[in-house]
Amino acid sequence: MRESGVWTYAIVNLAHVLGIATFFGSILVLDLRLVGVGRRVPLAALSSSIVPVATTGFVLAAATGLGLLATKTTEYVGNPFLLIKFPAIALGLVNAVILGRTPAWRAHRTRDLTPGEQSRLAILGGVSLACWLTAIVAGRMIAYW
Repeated sequence: MRESGVWTYAIVNLAHVLGIATFFGSILVLDLRLVGVGRRVPLAALSSSIVPVATTGFVLAAATGLGLLATKTTEYVGNPFLLIKFPAIALGLVNAVILGRTPAWRAHRTRDLTPGEQSRLAILGGVSLACWLTAIVAGRMIAYW
């Protein structure tokens, strides 16, 4: 990327920010719904439109993030915020896999959830928020270290 012209890094960086905004903006709405905000909005309707948008945003952020990392790898070696960001991303992804495999998540499109099921989804939504907020803050702090 360093030898591809002055605008290449800037465009990839912009795409990374847009990917993060798309991902986190959509996952924030879903996670807030899972923790109990806006219960009048049916979870099934919300998730069917938000999950594909969040997935697209994550793929864009991850692909461009790898490009940014490859461009300045030596500058990032030893950056403590990188050691926070990547585990937070990994935990966020593990949490998403766990969410997708829970019986409550698989059933949320076909029936009303029990209070116990809603509580389990609320916990996973809260963990998701913590992971992604940590990853975003740590990622932003990388530039200031």
